[in-house]
Amino acid sequence: MLDPISDMLTRIRNAQTAGRSVVRVPSSKVKFAVAKILKEEGFVSAVELMKTDKKFDFMEISLKYDFDKDTNLKVPVISGIQRISKEGQRIYVKKGEIRRVKNGMGVSIISTSKGVVSGEKARKDGLGGELICEVW
Repeated sequence: MLDPISDMLTRIRNAQTAGRSVVRVPSSKVKFAVAKILKEEGFVSAVELMKTDKKFDFMEISLKYDFDKDTNLKVPVISGIQRISKEGQRIYVKKGEIRRVKNGMGVSIISTSKGVVSGEKARKDGLGGELICEVW
């Protein structure tokens, strides 16, 4: 696994496509911070660190679905999730270059000097950094 964050985003995307309610992901500080932002923004319902053998090995992310009244099916809240900055090509944005995702219906996640934050918070605080991903 070359890029752990891409792996986490792919696991979330695949689990929602399969209609799963929970996805397990190997844990790290950055991945936990990204998952926490997804929870704060309302894209997932819960993020929980699972402990085995005196350390946190993985985290469980509870996925969120809406109910479509027309088709009587559950529809994933996350309609798209895309990794922007990759291992081979890092993408950095300045404080004035942070754009809104899907006219404010999505969120960008940025790694700044103050930690991993949403694009909206980075814009308010006047921070730039590495553009990790966009979710809508």
